[in-house]
Amino acid sequence: MDLLALADFNLVARHGGFGRAARASGRPKATLSRRVGELEASLDLRLIERGGRALKLTEEGRALFERAGALLTELDETVAAISSGGDKPRGRLRISAPLLFSQTAMGKLAAAFALRYPEVRLDVTTDDRTVDMVEEGYDLVIRVNPDPDESLVGRIFLRDRLVVVASPGLTRPADHAVVPAVVRGSDQNAVWEVKGPAERSRIAFDPILRLSSLIMVRDAVRAGVGAACLPLSLVSHDLAAGRLAHWGDLDAPAIALWTLYPSRRLLSARVSAFLDFLKEAFPTGTPAELAAYIEA
Repeated sequence: MDLLALADFNLVARHGGFGRAARASGRPKATLSRRVGELEASLDLRLIERGGRALKLTEEGRALFERAGALLTELDETVAAISSGGDKPRGRLRISAPLLFSQTAMGKLAAAFALRYPEVRLDVTTDDRTVDMVEEGYDLVIRVNPDPDESLVGRIFLRDRLVVVASPGLTRPADHAVVPAVVRGSDQNAVWEVKGPAERSRIAFDPILRLSSLIMVRDAVRAGVGAACLPLSLVSHDLAAGRLAHWGDLDAPAIALWTLYPSRRLLSARVSAFLDFLKEAFPTGTPAELAAYIEA
């Protein structure tokens, strides 16, 4: 197979058209079109549907783009490492991270990483949904309690737990009483099962305020609107300062933050560097450590 023609096809597919690829690369549009045509002829396959305004890959073209893109990136990285005499982190590093971690810690982490590795172009996207790493071009994703995925491997780098908190001015309800609550999004629960040092209990609540961000929920609870269930790392300083009262830990699985990457690929120098950087920032991975990092 002609690797140059494959690289041209990957360029066109990544930019979504011959014109965009030509402008991005500075190469003639006609050359790119001819090279992709030669690749199709050599494979005896149609890779791109012609005729429409927007580029559309065929099923075979999409499969080739998803697999060849990662392999070409690895080949470029290997050549760059050899030519520079080492495996120095460089190039683009695309990361997808969940909303709360991005809002509280990712900006600080990204800035420190960029200062340490100036040849890496870090690109962080905030998203709570499950992304397709290969199709969407991510090198690394950070997720909370992700579902098992045989195509991905990873590690836990932080742990947290959920706690029920309220303003000190709000009295914890007696049995069967309902407390006003602030919740995130469309949470349909009406009872928190909490555990204390000696016993478990139930706290019934009425969601009088729904907000789209846990930081917004925390701020509303600070103002005394109602109780809420929040990660310990987000409220530990408020608890220590007496701005919030702890009503118990939610009786639920712990929160685990994972870093995930495709299992079929060797780790690039920049991904390895970021994983090591996270380990350095959170050596023990406890809620207190995250809280200290957020407030530092």
